[in-house]
This record gives sequence, C-alpha cells and structure tokens, in this order.
Amino acid sequence: LAAKFRNSGQTCVCANRVLVQEGIYEKFADAFSKAVKNLKVGDGFGEGVVQGPLINKAALEKVETFVEDAVSKGAKVLLGGRRHSLGMTFYEPTVLSNVKSEMLVSREEVFGPVAPLLCFKTEEEAIHMANDTNAGLAAYIFTNNLQRTWRVSEALEYGLVGVNEGLISTEVAPFGGVKQSGLGREGSKYGMDEFLEIKYVCLGDMNRK
Repeated sequence: LAAKFRNSGQTCVCANRVLVQEGIYEKFADAFSKAVKNLKVGDGFGEGVVQGPLINKAALEKVETFVEDAVSKGAKVLLGGRRHSLGMTFYEPTVLSNVKSEMLVSREEVFGPVAPLLCFKTEEEAIHMANDTNAGLAAYIFTNNLQRTWRVSEALEYGLVGVNEGLISTEVAPFGGVKQSGLGREGSKYGMDEFLEIKYVCLGDMNRK
C-alpha cells in the first residue's frame, strides 16, 4: 500500500501500475481493495488520517481524466473512482481492475491515489509490461524466489528496485532513474561523483634531461 498510496500517490517513486499474476489476480484484487478501503482520508493533522488532498485542481482533474479514460476503455472500478465528499481537491483512494496497456493510467504517470491492476501470465510477460514505458525510476517485486529476485531485478529497466519492500529510498543508497526519469545519481558515494570533475594527468619520462 505504501508503494502506491503514500502522500496520496504524489511521490516520484509511487507505483504507477500494479502487475498481478493471473492465478491470484481476483483474490489479490479483493484483498487489496479491502485494504485500500480502510485508508482514512482527511485533514493531515487528524488522528489516523493517511490520505490527504491532491496538490491542486489541475491534479484533481488529471486523475479524473485518467479514471474516466480507463473506464471508457473497459476498466472496472473496484473502489472509489470519484471526488471525495470532503470536496476541495480530495479524491477517493481508487482501485481499477481489467486495466490494459493502452489506457492513460498505464501510459502516463498518475500522481494520484489510483491503483490500476494489470494481469500477466508469465514472468517474461510481466517484465515486458513493466518495461513498456518511457519512465524508469522505481519498480517493485514481491516474490519468495531468490533466483527470480535477481533475474527480474536485472531485467527491469529501472534505476531503483524494491524487493518485498515498498519504501526503498534512503540517503545512503544511489537514487536516480533511466530513460526519461533522468540522468545521474544522488545519495551515497556515487552521488558525490555528480559534483566532481575528473582530471587526467599524463606523466612523461621523469628522467629526461
């Protein structure tokens, strides 16, 4: 849940799509929707509140457009899918099923509290679906298979990969993406390289007279 819904889905490393293996798709969709339903929406200073508003009206309208586009192309709203009764720029935490790759929620960054569930059959298909994007900052894998962990992590075209963990950012690790998610890294000793210039010095014959 944190990988998708922290800060109401408004962080650069929030999961944009949730890929689920077909054998557990229906069961996962049901359990996931129940968990999302328990997310309390409201004033951030309120007790137990974990979901706040979107940053502005434009962000709210963007999320609405993405959900409407998905529904018009066959997606099913399992939860939410509309503005919250609190008004202003609040939007209900939303779960969509039967999502396809051609929908806006699959092609562009949502940056809101919407979780599109996509179905895959094989590991190879999941990797292809995950990489079918021009972004490449963060990806997440959930598995108990160590071999699959390394195999899929290496195949994913992302700068950050979390394995069985939704909160992966830390100042001691290199942070950055690939593709249109940027160049270079910040954090860790590798982040220091971005602030340094390499100098090459060629030494000739030191005994030359």
